[in-house]
Amino acid sequence: MQSPATLIADRLAEHAESVCRRYLSKGHKEGRYWLVGDVRNTPGRSLYVRLLASPDGRGAAGKWTDAQSGDRGDLLDVIAAACGHRTLRETLDEARQFLRLPIPPSSDEGVRYRQTKTSTGTPEAAQRLHAASRPIMGSLAQHYLAGRAIIDLIGCEALRFHPCCWYRASQGDEPDVRPACPAMIAAVTDLDGTVMGVHRTWLALDGSDKAAVAYPRRAMGHLLGNGVRFGRAGPVMVAGEGIETMLSLRQVMPALSAIAGLSAAHLAAILFPAGLRRLYVARDDDSAGAGALRTLTERAIPAGIEIVPLEPRLDDFNSDLMAFGRAKLAETVHAQLRAVDAGQFLISGA
Repeated sequence: MQSPATLIADRLAEHAESVCRRYLSKGHKEGRYWLVGDVRNTPGRSLYVRLLASPDGRGAAGKWTDAQSGDRGDLLDVIAAACGHRTLRETLDEARQFLRLPIPPSSDEGVRYRQTKTSTGTPEAAQRLHAASRPIMGSLAQHYLAGRAIIDLIGCEALRFHPCCWYRASQGDEPDVRPACPAMIAAVTDLDGTVMGVHRTWLALDGSDKAAVAYPRRAMGHLLGNGVRFGRAGPVMVAGEGIETMLSLRQVMPALSAIAGLSAAHLAAILFPAGLRRLYVARDDDSAGAGALRTLTERAIPAGIEIVPLEPRLDDFNSDLMAFGRAKLAETVHAQLRAVDAGQFLISGA
């Protein structure tokens, strides 16, 4: 006999597009899929929900995959994340209301909500990939970063290189996409420094650019609250979304510890290290970046942490670095830093 959760998930799958329009409203339909940034309804196109069963029977309606994190699940997971539920009972009641089904009396459905399903996205898998990679110095990954005007990699032990990292083809990839490419590997760690995930940037075979694949950047493992860390935590730090954004700021402030959250949603959820008193937030110039800054500020105030935004001139600080050079980037940052921090962290004449 099927469980209530399975039965309701099947019913939701029959109305997959309506579920997505309700709970993933910041996404949009493309063909047989609904595209959105992640299961928390962030704008973007990393997560795709199958709206109709595939003709060959291999893909069921209502199933979703996040190409960046490797997470996957069904529409009950979507509802749980969208509504912030902590128990399966809450999610099933919400789904019944959506489907206009009667809500039964209390039962054993109040167990803590299951974690999103993952196949290869576990911390253990991430740790294996991290261990199999090599130091970045002298690698194609270093060459790739140099092409983005990122030269100084002191204190960037979180970055490594894998010469042949497996790539799982996604919707949008060409049929003959390479199954493996060289990749820059970044360790995603918790506050204690334990590797909880990795971020992969697949590269062209000559390291001149990212690989020509649909999703050249993906993360795996447990990302929520964690990040890619550069330098030891201190009372003053800087955080942002992208790895290249943080590395660009370190070209002019190499002593300022930094955290890359990897996405706006994950930036908003980073855990604050003990002793942190001021956090500069290098936000991307878009609505998701504005939302991350707002959420961080709301979380930081009760903890006694000052949030100071850093605004790029273009879309992000790597674009600024590549377009204007170090000296101009330093000028842009200097105007936004607290005077004491500018004197301590900003390289003179960068």
